[in-house]
Amino acid sequence: MKMRKTRSALQGWLLVAPLLAGCLLFYAIPFVLVVQDSLSAGGSFVGLAHYQNIIGNGLFRLAFGNTLRFLAAALPAVMVLAYATALLMRQYASRHKLLKSVFLFPYIMPVVGTVILVELLFAPGGLAARALGLPDWLGGPGAFWVMLLLYLWKNTGYSVILLLAGLVTIPEEQYAAAGLDGAGPWQKFFFVTTPQMWYSVFFALIFSLVNAFKCFREIFLIGGTHPHESVYMLQHFLNNSFENLNYAKLSVASVLLLLVVLGMFVIFYGFVRRKEDFRA
Repeated sequence: MKMRKTRSALQGWLLVAPLLAGCLLFYAIPFVLVVQDSLSAGGSFVGLAHYQNIIGNGLFRLAFGNTLRFLAAALPAVMVLAYATALLMRQYASRHKLLKSVFLFPYIMPVVGTVILVELLFAPGGLAARALGLPDWLGGPGAFWVMLLLYLWKNTGYSVILLLAGLVTIPEEQYAAAGLDGAGPWQKFFFVTTPQMWYSVFFALIFSLVNAFKCFREIFLIGGTHPHESVYMLQHFLNNSFENLNYAKLSVASVLLLLVVLGMFVIFYGFVRRKEDFRA
């Protein structure tokens, strides 16, 4: 029996070995080099000097603040919209396969097509710009809200599919039993649906977080390397540092960006684990 378990474990490691080797070669080793560059200058160790300089940089503070502001607005909005839509579709999920496919169209739409659509609506002389009487949405403070709307349009449908997959696994018998005990719609939602959806919400939230950083592609194509200050994100700072061959700034900003993402992941996961432990 022990020999069989050892052989099974060895086979498993052999199967994942190519993936692990690729991650080590293309992710782990480059990241170690980035951390090394962020702590050195000209081959000499300088400690946290680069970090102190970049934190005092006005453009970095602007990019960091805008990124946090965008995440603070985009993540709750996309989750609320996606969760509400998934709940409305739950009873009819099996009969609306085409509708579920339609939800994915914005997500798989090419970036160039998305940019053309945004410019058609919000560029000077665009349809929405003329209808709302604002001449330049993309070159002013309204650019932030345009990017937020674009993010919600592209990613809400994908989150709906993820959440709907979790909702359809909840047995109908539990709702029936709750109804026999006198539970109303809101009580069923809070005491039957929500406790069993934490991990589905967690995965949808992580994907939404990743997609929020991917939104930079559209922002970059619309606004260029120096867009309006309301949508100047960390990715702009990274891209401009790379173009200027300022590897110290690029390395430090990359490490700080990774720490932000990991910090949010730990917070989300810790919250979900507490909820699951409480339910158990």
